[in-house]
Amino acid sequence: MRRIPQPPLALIVLVVGFSILGAEIAAARLLAPYFGASTIVWANTIGIVLVALSIGYWYGGRLADRNPTRGGLYRIVLLAGVLLAAVPFAADPLLGPAVDALDSISAGAFAGSLLAVTVLVAFPILVAGAVAPYALRLAICDVAEAGTVSGRLYAISTIGSLLGTFSSALAFIPLIGTRRTFIVFGLALVLLAAVGLARLRYALAPLALGLALALPVGTVKGRTEAGTRAIHETDTEYQYARVVENVAGTRMLELNEGQVVHSLRRPGSYLTGYYWDEMLVLPFASRDRPPRSVAILGNGAGTMARAYGHFFADTRIDAVELDGELTDIGRRYFDLRGPHLQTHTADARPYLRRTDERYDVIVVDAYRPPYIPFYLATREFFELARERLTPGGVVLINVGHPERSRRLERVLSATLGAVFETVLRDPSQSTSTVLIATAGSASGRRLGANLPLLPAQLRALGFTTAARLAPALPGGRVYTDDLAPVEWLIDSSILHLAAKGG
Repeated sequence: MRRIPQPPLALIVLVVGFSILGAEIAAARLLAPYFGASTIVWANTIGIVLVALSIGYWYGGRLADRNPTRGGLYRIVLLAGVLLAAVPFAADPLLGPAVDALDSISAGAFAGSLLAVTVLVAFPILVAGAVAPYALRLAICDVAEAGTVSGRLYAISTIGSLLGTFSSALAFIPLIGTRRTFIVFGLALVLLAAVGLARLRYALAPLALGLALALPVGTVKGRTEAGTRAIHETDTEYQYARVVENVAGTRMLELNEGQVVHSLRRPGSYLTGYYWDEMLVLPFASRDRPPRSVAILGNGAGTMARAYGHFFADTRIDAVELDGELTDIGRRYFDLRGPHLQTHTADARPYLRRTDERYDVIVVDAYRPPYIPFYLATREFFELARERLTPGGVVLINVGHPERSRRLERVLSATLGAVFETVLRDPSQSTSTVLIATAGSASGRRLGANLPLLPAQLRALGFTTAARLAPALPGGRVYTDDLAPVEWLIDSSILHLAAKGG
């Protein structure tokens, strides 16, 4: 004889809806360290979840007609919970080798994330999707009330989905991490099933998941390059972030998929050997004095802000970073400081729209390859940037792109050219080109003539940068807020290079 009452069907569909949408949010977060968090990755995640739910609804209805019992429903809930809780443990062993294989054929984030979310999440969501039609079959005792009963259960399920979405994004992921978020959703389902089945052996499943919650949190993405070690990692409100250090003591900030380094600090130096250094001398291609004010949009952990503060101690620096935790990482691990440095936690474009300041230099370093925020690559954004410049001011943009691909650079050059009279390029690296735009004139010759104005440590850099400066590449399309297909541009570039064997 049962001593514990069976869970109401309404509670079952509420918890299942809660777990499905919460797991969807967590799945996108789980993929971000490997494939990023672009709209392409989100589209793949949402699309696969919808396909899995559709199949689950169909198959759940068939199962309910064959065996319309509470025991059958509880076993489906139990299986769904166990599968959801297993997702994060399977992720790194699966995704690590998969990313390496996909990188070797230049498959890109679209194919990679589509495959990953299908393998990891589709089956648990499919099983969870079978619960709703099964519960509906059990709830309908009188056909005359079918509409009322089904409407009530679907409404309750939707409320659960809403709660799962917000609790995952606003509470579980920030407070306990991605892995434990999956375990929490799995545990909720397993507990419900164990109560319904009322057998001692089924109590082992929630006990095991409870122990899994108590385990130390491992790395989200444990692989590092040879000779490096991770000294800090975290899931921020926006992304996965990791600081790695090599044997020489150089520290690097990796975000999400880790395809590029977003901040770097070499021991005893303010220079990096990367595009951040060129940003220090490029303003002198258009200006005949050091900048009095600089806005850095996309400050990361502050590599450029730190260097500007050192070499141009009188310059006022507004360092803008959407993710405030990266600023904290910069202060802790990257020596982020400066005599006239102000840090701002804000999105780049809204910050630029709200500020009353005018800048001699606006640096746009908020792009996160392989995908970039479309709203920072449009004519309207560059018009806003021009309004925030002082007379003779310059905009500098770091354009990360696939190696040997210039399609993104051409688009941004054309879009800048629709707003500014002069656009030049500095192809300092195979995967990064810095664009300089100004309403006035600029040239490598002028930069060369201004070398005496540079600090001694920057003059050799200024000389080589002046020699590289060239006119912008022609042939791009002007992007607008209404039409800026950045993701498709990048993916098509990757596939084009793959088709050519590179």
